Amino acid sequence: MSLSAIALPPKSGYAPTGLVVILHGWGANAQDVAFLCSLLNLPGSQFILPNAPFPHPYGNGGKMWYDLSNIMTFERDVTQQADLKTSRQRLTEWLYSLESTTGVPLSRTILGGFSQGGAMTLDVGTQLPVAGLMVLSGYLHGAILAQPSYPPILMVHGRQDAVVPLKASHLAHQQLEALGAVVDYREFDMGHEISPLVLHEMQTFIEKILT
Repeated sequence: MSLSAIALPPKSGYAPTGLVVILHGWGANAQDVAFLCSLLNLPGSQFILPNAPFPHPYGNGGKMWYDLSNIMTFERDVTQQADLKTSRQRLTEWLYSLESTTGVPLSRTILGGFSQGGAMTLDVGTQLPVAGLMVLSGYLHGAILAQPSYPPILMVHGRQDAVVPLKASHLAHQQLEALGAVVDYREFDMGHEISPLVLHEMQTFIEKILT
């Protein structure tokens, strides 16, 4: 089954020269991410914002990629959790399908995500031939599967993050570098959020890769 998604066409009015896919966090949805994307000045890029497949347990229109209730320390290996495996498969298949609907290959697609969406970005994106990855306040599900090479990665985390601890970001960064990935790692004095500083880093990263 496919994922429902919001598509924001390029501001240029022409066919997209690149795709930027952003995955929302636990309890949010694609609409929450759409506002943030409108603040980025990337006229040639199309933004596509999928909804996670599972309803959030507290309702209010929120979605989740998998249940977080048993892993709030972000230190336990959950790579084989059933709902995560379902989301991993559906997200991977959906990403591969985008070229047929947009005309843009994965090699011109940047995948990013916030919080749980950042964890999904690391899980799925490190195994795909995408142009780049953006991990915003993210964490690892477990060990990353070794690959001959990895796309360039932007990682951003807040030093005052009270939801996903900074330690989780450090562990992900260390594992990625040990595997040979090229990581642009940034920390800011902020909490669990996408601040204007983060938007600036996203803008710079996307421009560097897609223009």
